[in-house]
Amino acid sequence: MVETQTAREVAGEKVAESLVKAFRWMLLARTVDEKMANMYRGGRIHGGVFLGRGQEALSVSVGMALRPGDIFAPLIRDMAGRLAFGEPLLDSVRTHLGSVLGPMRGRDGNIHRGRLDIGLYPMISHLGAMISVVNGALLARRMQGRTGTVGATCIGDGGTSTGAFHEALNQAAVERLPLVLVVADNQYAYSTPTQRQYACANLLDRAAGYGVAGHAVDGTDLRACLNVLQNAVARAREGQGPQMVVATLLRLCGHGEHDDASYINPQLKESAVGRDCLGVAERQLLEVGAATPEQIRQWRLEAQQQVEAAVAQVQQEPAPDPFTERWEAIRTSGLLDHFPSA
Repeated sequence: MVETQTAREVAGEKVAESLVKAFRWMLLARTVDEKMANMYRGGRIHGGVFLGRGQEALSVSVGMALRPGDIFAPLIRDMAGRLAFGEPLLDSVRTHLGSVLGPMRGRDGNIHRGRLDIGLYPMISHLGAMISVVNGALLARRMQGRTGTVGATCIGDGGTSTGAFHEALNQAAVERLPLVLVVADNQYAYSTPTQRQYACANLLDRAAGYGVAGHAVDGTDLRACLNVLQNAVARAREGQGPQMVVATLLRLCGHGEHDDASYINPQLKESAVGRDCLGVAERQLLEVGAATPEQIRQWRLEAQQQVEAAVAQVQQEPAPDPFTERWEAIRTSGLLDHFPSA
């Protein structure tokens, strides 16, 4: 009896520890997203700003389920997952503000950044393109005799209707690659509702059609997301082939800050699918005794201070000079200071 209680206590401590870690990453992601949105509206950021509001629980669970040596190809709403996987906060701020010290050296849009040295792949497109990229990387590792690693990428419900999605998922299934494909079914492909996108009962039907294991999860529930993603990554790592996770949630903002999201059905916002995952996570922390209201208030303050400090630092950094910039690609120029192991 004592041994059982001890085991339960240890398990409970691990759950609480994971919830706290995930919540703090989510909080930091939400804080930096809101800061970038404010700066965009103030004319301080050029190009688009895309927020992960409402998808942080799913995203952070992907980043936390992976480990060093794995591959992660995040998309436009994956700030939380990026941070959990190891992307420095400064990378995001520098890329948004066009600093020459950022991973893209001020050259490219803020959603295409990455760090090849830690396995964080720069995004080409969020419409299915990254699945085949991760497939290729996993096949290369297989040819090199490297085992025990997993590749994960994320996609929205709209992206599952593209040819790139179907071709790459089929390839992963045939090759039994250790791929974890995470689908955020956020009810809209930009402004097109799901009922106008696909006729299958559930997007998991598409996984079954290719012989891929499927997992459903409530994307607003942090604890459920952590459990499902840990299980999916473990199965892929054990050689059970590709895994597809479909999370049901609602994008709590427009497609980008240029979009007012007036097309979103108000009833969805009031339904269970429209819950704010950050608020749900906070309640879960309090319910299991992993944090107190005062601790959560302190974490919010620390996240705000961290983001403000990063912005203040980057605002003092130079932008690229078009007359002196070496415009060749990082690989061919030999400038691998940001990607030493690329």
